[in-house]
Amino acid sequence: MAHWHWQSWQGQNFLTCDLLQDWPHGFFTRQFWPQTPEALTPGLDAAAAVQRVKQVHGNRVLAPVDLPAPGSAQPLAEADGLLSDRPGQALWVCSADCSPVLMGDRATGQVAAIHAGWRGTAQAIAAVAVGKLQAQGSRLEDLVVAIGPAIAGEVYQVSVDVAAAVGRTLVAEASEDDGAVVAALQQRPSPVLTDDTPGRARLDVRLANRWQLERLGLRREQVAIAPHCTFQDDRFFSYRRTGEKQVQWSGIVSRRAATP
Repeated sequence: MAHWHWQSWQGQNFLTCDLLQDWPHGFFTRQFWPQTPEALTPGLDAAAAVQRVKQVHGNRVLAPVDLPAPGSAQPLAEADGLLSDRPGQALWVCSADCSPVLMGDRATGQVAAIHAGWRGTAQAIAAVAVGKLQAQGSRLEDLVVAIGPAIAGEVYQVSVDVAAAVGRTLVAEASEDDGAVVAALQQRPSPVLTDDTPGRARLDVRLANRWQLERLGLRREQVAIAPHCTFQDDRFFSYRRTGEKQVQWSGIVSRRAATP
């Protein structure tokens, strides 16, 4: 089982995961607000080049070569994931209740960072990121993934159609009827949980992303989920809890390929 650890920088705490110990990385708390990735990157690697996008709740994953040049007056590219294409790149995503997902390839040293809300998860953004890593030479057995603090399933109430949209990515064949999809998943341990309100369900987006990764072929021990719920832990911003549009950042820095 992967372990999670609190680290300190500037007198404030951020979270790290053993699975990603080969890379400078961190899931930052609300204490660092309103610092930007440019201000936070020195806490991981002062020499790293900052890479970020404008998040739009989709499944587009870009490499730095696809982004405007540093210092450009062009607006940020719209995407919800980033993929490194060389060492020394600091990839950043922001979240409140959505799942920040950081990935690393132990062999190539390359990394990915994605923002996986329910919409991105319904569009299998984690699988898209893995596919792009594979296109760069990654093997599934070399990947490790840490899913950071996000809203827990037991407190995340959604409509049945939302639960079904995510649920369809978790099974080989699914009914076209939303209620049937949700009911089937609720009959066994799954990321789709029951809710007392008619037309509603509870959804664990963190677990849904792990299920998607396992369906691709990653082993359970290659994926870790942080034991912190943004809604229940006030060290983190939660849009569901406060209604305020504030975010915490999560970042990881690519490194050189492992030597034989």
